[in-house]
Amino acid sequence: MSSTQERPNLLIMVTCGLLTSLVVIAFARMAYGLILPPMRADLGLSYQQAGVLGTITALGYLGFVLAGGIAAARFGARITIVFGLVSVALGFAGLTMASHYWLLLALMALLGFGTAFSFAPMVSLLATWYPEKRGLVIGLMTSGVGLGVLLVGALVPWMTSLFGDDGWRVSWGIFCVVAVVVAVLITVFAKDPPRLATGAHESPPSDDKWLIYRNGRVVTVATVYAIIGVTYIVQAIFMVSFMVEEGHSETTAGAFMAMMGLLSIAAGPLWGWLSDHWGRGNSLASAMGLVTLAMGLPLLDQSLLLFFLHFLIMGLSVNGMFALIQASATDQVAPRYIPIAFSFVTVFFATGQLIGPAVAGWLIEMGGGFRVAFGFTFVVLLAGAYLTLRIRRFPRGWAVGESKAD
Repeated sequence: MSSTQERPNLLIMVTCGLLTSLVVIAFARMAYGLILPPMRADLGLSYQQAGVLGTITALGYLGFVLAGGIAAARFGARITIVFGLVSVALGFAGLTMASHYWLLLALMALLGFGTAFSFAPMVSLLATWYPEKRGLVIGLMTSGVGLGVLLVGALVPWMTSLFGDDGWRVSWGIFCVVAVVVAVLITVFAKDPPRLATGAHESPPSDDKWLIYRNGRVVTVATVYAIIGVTYIVQAIFMVSFMVEEGHSETTAGAFMAMMGLLSIAAGPLWGWLSDHWGRGNSLASAMGLVTLAMGLPLLDQSLLLFFLHFLIMGLSVNGMFALIQASATDQVAPRYIPIAFSFVTVFFATGQLIGPAVAGWLIEMGGGFRVAFGFTFVVLLAGAYLTLRIRRFPRGWAVGESKAD
């Protein structure tokens, strides 16, 4: 890595990362659930159509996340991130005007496409510039998701109260403006590390992508990320319903979810900082252990206390688990390969997010109920906890790229 004096300002770069995650994850991926009710009512969409719109965004992300990593490695992370943010902004702009279902499908797919070219390259950029603070900077970036969800939760009802049936369109429009502003900020302030440039004597990093895809350490990290994808999305979709079915009020369940979201904003940076000092493997294993414990508590008893402890422990640990597995992915390869490696493991995560709700929903519908569905997630998490112990024992040094390090 180049000298510290040559690096961009840490605060500015972290702010760019936080704002990127806010736009492409909170606005482009998670806000849809909050915008959906007024949007569905205004456009007369069926629940099936609404579900497909959400799925197509996830598929757009999954289909292009590898391409995003290869583009960042070949052309530079900054230009790739800006391209992704502009794509997301165009999707937001289209949603402010579109009413035809097939156009809505294309625009929602564009949100997933843009996210694929933004999120992973930004993680890679931060990880490469600040290797000694990798956990902290990635943790700070992930806090943008929680912050964005809180903003969306306040913004969408406010826009609906101000603009009535057009409130959801105004919300998409605000997201568009923010995305453009963030793209401009990254264009002005972000820059690619010198080592991402390929010398004339070197092959492009993308030429060596199969060395990454077949590496056992990278695949292990990817598998843990897939497990996180499965379990996190199942918890996010079904835990409140589980709590309500057990006789607790929706208001209380919503308050517990809000508590979890608030705690998660600080949890990512704190766990990331801890991992930079205590070790990535130690911290990741601890965070995964806490999440596994949290998922098991409602299986023991469905009392209000145990549901409260579930959401409390999840809030304290789940965002840390995200930050640490992302940092672990960047630890396995030389800096020039980070965009490709991180995009590769993200494919596993995105696949897990698609599989998790389908399996859990099937278990619930087949008569097993929520306890069987969350029992499934608990068992999967146990496997993840075992794999984090393997990550903890990984040898020092890169798994891919030792001979190509600058």
